Amino acid sequence: MARIDLLDVGKTLTDPAGGGGRPASFRIEHLNLRIPNGRTMVVLGPSGCGKTTLLKLIAGLIPPDSGEVRYDDVDVRDLPPGDRRIGMVFQSYALYPHLSSRTNVLSYFLFRKKTPELDALARAKYQRTSELMGVELEYLLDRKPTTLSGGEKQRVALGRCITRDAALFLVDEPFASLDQALREKYRVNLKILLRQFNLTTVYVTHDHHEALILADLVAVMDRGRIEQVGTPQEIYDTPKNVFVAGFLNLDVGAPPISLIDARAVPGGQWPDNAWVGVRPEDVEVTRDASGDSLRGIVVDILDLPVRHTTLLTIRAGDHEVHARTTSDAPPRPGDHVRLTFKRYHLFDKTSGLRLTNARAS
Repeated sequence: MARIDLLDVGKTLTDPAGGGGRPASFRIEHLNLRIPNGRTMVVLGPSGCGKTTLLKLIAGLIPPDSGEVRYDDVDVRDLPPGDRRIGMVFQSYALYPHLSSRTNVLSYFLFRKKTPELDALARAKYQRTSELMGVELEYLLDRKPTTLSGGEKQRVALGRCITRDAALFLVDEPFASLDQALREKYRVNLKILLRQFNLTTVYVTHDHHEALILADLVAVMDRGRIEQVGTPQEIYDTPKNVFVAGFLNLDVGAPPISLIDARAVPGGQWPDNAWVGVRPEDVEVTRDASGDSLRGIVVDILDLPVRHTTLLTIRAGDHEVHARTTSDAPPRPGDHVRLTFKRYHLFDKTSGLRLTNARAS
């Protein structure tokens, strides 16, 4: 295991073609992050925000321009990637094309001096990896990577990673090429594996569902900066700013949060320059006018029968509000409704920073 610290790390990358989803010049500045021993840190952010660059800085594949990367309080600037005890699964699979998938999975042990202890460790790791990944890996093992699909190569690469004697896992969206059923299965299996082996892990993704399933801690990243670090529940309940509030989503089919000009919301002592942010599950929808409620008209609905849930899109003046209801008789498009908020967040319009969050009285 290892604790990883990035201390005031800076890095500028130049891409003359402006490719890879990034501008021609991309910069990470004054980045500070701690990945605790034995925990899974999911770095969550949009494409091009610097997630993969962050992994490469931790791995030593690119050096920082400034600051330090420390493993257990030791600066590893001069330590080659091969000596850092890292297991890596990046979006490029980097498999040995002339070796079978089985040999690729066990390649860590292939290049080390044979001893009874090492052979026993290889067997144990291989057995546990096969159990966790199941038949979807087993039937690939006698084939070479050149005969595998992209998703199959990802499975072999993940299997190779988890058989290593690694102190640190670095994982870059390994399930992107898998179909939905396998993706869901491997997310759960990977979570079980990380807990059983107590592995320090940095996992980067733009998928908030993966973050909710896998993360002990989430670091939300945007444009080369870490915006907020916390448990998924902490970030969902107390987002630091508007960007963070919009990046963890519990309701498929609806935006994570609706933003309403505070001056348009009755009954509150709101600051003049503020957004009222409310999540779909915190909006109460009624047809009766009562107290300080916001008037609106239903413009769209999305029924989710399996979850016994309906997602409503409601036009309230110049704003669009999304609500989740489990009513047996939800409003229909065209219905006039009243909205009250069980919980809301206040954000400064200029800076986007959270001012407060509260429960409505």
